[in-house]
Amino acid sequence: MKFKLLLVATLLALGTIFSGIAVAFDFSADTVMKQKGQKTMTGKIFVSGDKSRMEMSKMVVIARMDKKITWMLMPEQNMYMESKLKPGSVPVEKDSAQVEKVLIGKDTVDGKPATKYKMTFTDSKEKNAVYQWFLDANGFPVKTAALDDSWSHEYANIKQGKQPADLFEVPAGYNKFSVPTMPGRN
Repeated sequence: MKFKLLLVATLLALGTIFSGIAVAFDFSADTVMKQKGQKTMTGKIFVSGDKSRMEMSKMVVIARMDKKITWMLMPEQNMYMESKLKPGSVPVEKDSAQVEKVLIGKDTVDGKPATKYKMTFTDSKEKNAVYQWFLDANGFPVKTAALDDSWSHEYANIKQGKQPADLFEVPAGYNKFSVPTMPGRN
């Protein structure tokens, strides 16, 4: 359940970025995911318009909202999987039926003034809520955390600027693979 909430929080942060409301610039940043009692995961994120690339451990995930697909790269094997982004799979702040935003107050994240909100979002089956911090200077969604503080996802060392286009493509020489479906399953 906690992993699902961490994944949903990451999607919420990306959805907020892609909504065009909170962030109107290309950037790169360090990403830090913490879960109580577990090892902290660090990585990098790159965003250019409606494209993102997240590098963590031995895996890279490229989301292409323009093509409605996601590629999961495994660099050690020169392989990748492709999956379709389903409508509504990324919560978007401007969808008022999907997200409720309640002001909590002022705070500081990574030494910068931010405003904290409680974000409640609904997917097809359930409601989930998280805290999310937006930088006061530019509205960037810099941190997302569980209401019970069991996990958090934060951006640091944010650098605005154009990102190389090849970051958002499957590298040459990679082979596509699919997970075989079991008989009787979709």
